[in-house]
Amino acid sequence: MTTFRRLAGSLTCAVVAAAGVMFAFPGTASADPSPDTWALLRHCESRGDYTAVSANGLYFGAYQFDLATWESVGGTGYPDEASPLEQDYRALYLYRMRGWQPWTCATILGLLPDADAASHIVPTLADAELISGTPAPADADSGT
Repeated sequence: MTTFRRLAGSLTCAVVAAAGVMFAFPGTASADPSPDTWALLRHCESRGDYTAVSANGLYFGAYQFDLATWESVGGTGYPDEASPLEQDYRALYLYRMRGWQPWTCATILGLLPDADAASHIVPTLADAELISGTPAPADADSGT
């Protein structure tokens, strides 16, 4: 490989890495999973129960978050005590950070990554409204 090609390859990697930093800012993703897909995941994880707690007491809410994962996407307290909209927001946030990987049920359901899986685009509460149709407050523009 010539020095020019190595340099061009390094420059390309640097540009891609710099562009990746931009994904950390809020924005709208173009192809999040459909509400039906989220409903299937919720049903598999918790029978769709936003107040569910696993039998072993380690997983909480509709998406069966463990506390470390919940906190990694900005959640506080216990997921099963959070509103459905808050849980939907944190699930969408997790999906955009890590794709379907955190959910065992995603594998069971055969869910494959799409354009926004692990996109690192921080969602808004209004984006989360699309997951279950739970209306976001009129002034919702970021998660809390």
